[in-house]
Amino acid sequence: MKLIILDRDGTINGDSDDFIKTPEEWTPLPGALEAIARLNHAGWHVVVASNQSGLGRGLFDVASLNAIHTKMHKMLAAVGGRVDAVFYCPHSPQESCTCRKPLPGLFEQIGARFGVPLKGVPTAGDSLRDLQAGAAVGCEPHLVLTGKSARYRVAEPPSGFPDGTFFHPDLSAFAAFILERSTTSPPVLL
Repeated sequence: MKLIILDRDGTINGDSDDFIKTPEEWTPLPGALEAIARLNHAGWHVVVASNQSGLGRGLFDVASLNAIHTKMHKMLAAVGGRVDAVFYCPHSPQESCTCRKPLPGLFEQIGARFGVPLKGVPTAGDSLRDLQAGAAVGCEPHLVLTGKSARYRVAEPPSGFPDGTFFHPDLSAFAAFILERSTTSPPVLL
């Protein structure tokens, strides 16, 4: 199985310091949905791993989160793409959990659900904690310079990213990299 794990806010859609609380606030980043569709058409299964502390903070409820994801799924389907599953951490930062990134709990859940080891699985996100969570289970880290990392387009990224981190302007460039690499070398089948 060819698997890719993506962060949501700031990677697939615009992010907000006030949180994405409603379907109306959820807006895909330019080219992001088409990038996922291109990956799907090349045989990749795409899964989302997302911190959703707005739930734990009481800013929105699960019904609102489901409505946001319904919008995402419908918009993806309209361009020929899909996300196979969405895994999210509902906890606030003050709660003790193992699923809030940078801890690897969401990634461990994904590996268990799909029955695959995650070593070498590409993961892309817009923050250090996204990459730390993936790297903790052996994923290949990719930083997209959107969302929280957009500032690194004009400034050098700080140290501390996992070894071997790849940097991409956006999700479309990440997808192009993955697709180009998979045509020049055989994919790792899990």
